[in-house]
Amino acid sequence: MSYLFRTRSEKATQQKPESSEEQQRKIEDVRELLGDLATETPSFLSDGTIRRFLRARNWSTEKAAKSLKEAIKWRRQFKPETICWDDLAGIENEVRRAYIPDYLDKNGRTVFVIVTSIKSLTSTKEHIQQLVYNLENMAMNSEDAQENVVWMCNFSGWTLSSTPLWEVRESLHIIQNYYPGLIGAAILSNPPKIFESFFKIVKQFLEPTLQDKIKFVYNNNAESQRIMADMFDMDKLESAFGGRNTAILDITKYAERMRRRDQIRITCKNTNRNT
Repeated sequence: MSYLFRTRSEKATQQKPESSEEQQRKIEDVRELLGDLATETPSFLSDGTIRRFLRARNWSTEKAAKSLKEAIKWRRQFKPETICWDDLAGIENEVRRAYIPDYLDKNGRTVFVIVTSIKSLTSTKEHIQQLVYNLENMAMNSEDAQENVVWMCNFSGWTLSSTPLWEVRESLHIIQNYYPGLIGAAILSNPPKIFESFFKIVKQFLEPTLQDKIKFVYNNNAESQRIMADMFDMDKLESAFGGRNTAILDITKYAERMRRRDQIRITCKNTNRNT
């Protein structure tokens, strides 16, 4: 398997970035297409969110509006904005399995780490809730930035039972439909040979634009390590990904950080609601 996986044409169909004035006009066009929804859900339908959906839908106002309507319908049912740190089950084990580290990549993007060898001890419903909680936090950091997340998966020790296919499919559905344009790069680190067959199935659920962002990297591969060094400060990057950081995640400090982020999200929500 190549460390860098490419599919379709190299983003040949993507349009060139438009001027800020043209972008703003499209944002207003989407608001008009959304009608009353634009005023009913102001905390979600910020300019940054609409811009992110527009970019993910190749600046088509009709497609962006349709996607936003579907996202709003889902949000009414799931209520992701209400999920807080203290609502999550199995915190310690789940955080060691999936967390947002306190460093960024060299382009200032948020990093999200998943350690697939750590088996989830929660139910599927709780697992999805944890994913959505993290997506909400990462989306908060992406209001004015496109593709602002680097998704890092450590596949050392991965087995077929580590990642149920139907759970992967549900997770990808949420990411691609309700948080489109969030992921800028996906790093799949040290996948075993058996993962190739699994990935052939998974990529059927991936949109072409997301497929093009996937990179396979290996700690014993010089070119892979060059890629990682170009993207990250190796002193901060975890050793599992070839970096020099051997520190163990401090759950107590992490909980404090996430509770602070919850307060920021609640404040932003209430501010948008009252404006």
